[in-house]
Amino acid sequence: MASTDTATVAEAIRRHGENYLRTHTPPPGARRIMAVLPLCRTAELGGHLYRCDHCGHSEPRYNSCGNRHCPNCQVHARETWLAKQEASLLDVPYFHMVFTLPAELQPLILQNKKACYTLLFQSVAKTLHTFGRDPRHGLEGQLGFTSVLHTWNQTLGAHAHLHVLIPAGALSTDKKSYRRASGKWIFPVRALSRVYRAVFLKGLEGLRKKGEIEFHGKLNGLGKPKAFRNLLAHLHAKEWVVFAKRPFAGPRQVLAYLGRYTHKVGISNRRIIAVTDRKVTFTRRDPKNPSQKKTITLEGAEFLRRYFLHVLPGGFTRIRHYGYLGNSVRKQAVARIRALTGQVPPPPKTETSTERMERVYGIHLHQCSRCETGRMHPAEELRTQKGQSP
Repeated sequence: MASTDTATVAEAIRRHGENYLRTHTPPPGARRIMAVLPLCRTAELGGHLYRCDHCGHSEPRYNSCGNRHCPNCQVHARETWLAKQEASLLDVPYFHMVFTLPAELQPLILQNKKACYTLLFQSVAKTLHTFGRDPRHGLEGQLGFTSVLHTWNQTLGAHAHLHVLIPAGALSTDKKSYRRASGKWIFPVRALSRVYRAVFLKGLEGLRKKGEIEFHGKLNGLGKPKAFRNLLAHLHAKEWVVFAKRPFAGPRQVLAYLGRYTHKVGISNRRIIAVTDRKVTFTRRDPKNPSQKKTITLEGAEFLRRYFLHVLPGGFTRIRHYGYLGNSVRKQAVARIRALTGQVPPPPKTETSTERMERVYGIHLHQCSRCETGRMHPAEELRTQKGQSP
């Protein structure tokens, strides 16, 4: 069953937003999202009137809202980001790992998103750097990796986890050699998960002692030291999950794979099948058979409640680079690794933003849709309904 033009997150907000606000307390940032997503690519945000230089046909093209939680706006953001990353790809295998958090922690995380998401990034980075320097694992150097935060599962429930992409090697401390990983996996997953568990829980206890996490509502009792220690003891006794995939064959596969994870929001519009006056229906993968899809139908207000669980704190960075791929050292470090391993830098990209989007969408953005001969050019600015430029 395919989705329709009206089966979108924006349409769910239009139809069910008022009911959601009556029955739920929106998290910080949700009201702003509710205000701008229904306006995305509509006359209310303004735009330009384009006219064909051959037949005179004209059509409006409206501005996007640019909100990072908007499904409409992520394709362009993703492709622009990927174009920048391509210059830093190394011709080595890459490992993909996923660091998850136990379900028992999700309510606490939702009440303390910035602190807990930051701790998740820090804990994973500290764990990986520890393993990268440990001589028992054969690298004894500095890793480079990219971490991407996801906060959802297939049913839009809370499920904070990090996707991590790691080139299979490390730059030696003296920067005179690049040591490649020789095993099937870059690190033993079980040992990795146990160190990660210890680092995260130690950090969580530190946040509590410094008063940097809060406990509200049903979690009020968890703020007491004994109750919190009991939670930590319970979590220490559990096996935490670190998932690892076999390495990719090379940089082209890595780039394609990165695009599947970097700029995703809780749900894409293509997964939404129908938005009615009462309900929202969307697809999800069957956990027993991932190649198959099932549908789930929620009351409209419940759909929005789940969607807004995944609003990020203002200014929070959900894609982060570490080690020799850190923003301040990446260019020099990648050039050094290429020199050490005899790799040739890729040719500079000459693709324009327009050409990139034409490739992604498979259409000619400036070709006239009527005569298919002329080119469309901006002829007139379309102002917002308030008379101001967007």
